[in-house]
Amino acid sequence: MQTQTLTRCPAQGGSCWRPLLLIAASLLGTLSCAPPEPVRVGFIGGLSGRVADLGIGGRNGAILAVEQRNRSGGINGRPIELIAEDDQQDTEIAKQAVARLLARQVEVIIGPMTSAMAIAVVPQINATTVPLISPTVTTNALTGIDDQFFRVVAPTARHVFKSAEYHYRQLGLRRVVLVCDLRNKAYTESWAGDFRQAFVALGGKVVGEIGFAEDDALSTLAARALASGPDGVLIIANSVDTGLLVQQIRLRDRKVQLATAEWAATERLIELGGQAVEGVVVAQYVDRQNDRPAYLAFLEAYRERFAHEPGFAGLTAFDATNVALDALASMQKQQTLKQALLARGEFVGAQSLIRFDTNGDTERDTFLSRIHDGEFRSLP
Repeated sequence: MQTQTLTRCPAQGGSCWRPLLLIAASLLGTLSCAPPEPVRVGFIGGLSGRVADLGIGGRNGAILAVEQRNRSGGINGRPIELIAEDDQQDTEIAKQAVARLLARQVEVIIGPMTSAMAIAVVPQINATTVPLISPTVTTNALTGIDDQFFRVVAPTARHVFKSAEYHYRQLGLRRVVLVCDLRNKAYTESWAGDFRQAFVALGGKVVGEIGFAEDDALSTLAARALASGPDGVLIIANSVDTGLLVQQIRLRDRKVQLATAEWAATERLIELGGQAVEGVVVAQYVDRQNDRPAYLAFLEAYRERFAHEPGFAGLTAFDATNVALDALASMQKQQTLKQALLARGEFVGAQSLIRFDTNGDTERDTFLSRIHDGEFRSLP
């Protein structure tokens, strides 16, 4: 092993400090060129399994928002790093995923994408100062609570009446059956309860409510849904099960009116349902005919980046991520991110303004469409 020692420099009459000065200058140069610490943003959603279309759309929307912000200089000169976790639509896995994100010291978490996962992880998040901003969670169970949970879509109680009115007044339905996926009970119970209340108040009748889980045969489910002779069947489930269930119902009844809640409103519904889903009325959180320049720019950028349609999940996750990044950029010293979110209150989304109330809830319209020739067509 060689060691460096200081020796006298006879020509200069002093100690040879030059090697140390060079080393110090080199270290300073290295430090000054070191990249700034990134701003870490977490994402959690179902990236595998039956609801992967929702989670992948959400993750991609978050990716696009982060990439665009990084191209504009990041946040106060710091790059943004997105860390994505798959909750696999399992409550324990979701909790473990959140724990990993917190261990990575994320500033905020975008997600989850379903109400069941939100119910599972919100208590865990509330023990921290890290906000959870969901793109798609609408359960009423998280409404009006002062906690770390925010969302960029409205709770079901604020928009389901629109579906009820359309089915009663425009389609003339009077006797409907509701079919609910119990694996996302926090969402489906909220949606079904609010729809029932609005539909009955108009003069309609819910003649059956059928819950199903993973092991239930869709053929049996279709027969049960039609047993009471309803004039409409409204399915509150993910796009995969909705598409397959519609096929089973159409094998038995070609005339009964079929409709879905917002959860099913992705391109996967059309891909899987095929001809059977033609004519189905679909509620969704995106106005697909919107011509606002910001939305058209988002749509073009998303399609170019990922080669598929963003749907409502891509749009709302893009909005949720930009809300988080805007709040992080404006956060003052000694201010938590929750305080920054509430202090600003209003954010610009791709299609509409996002205004949080004091509990992190917001208003967002829902839109009705009908599937025609393999496309979602907006209804007046």
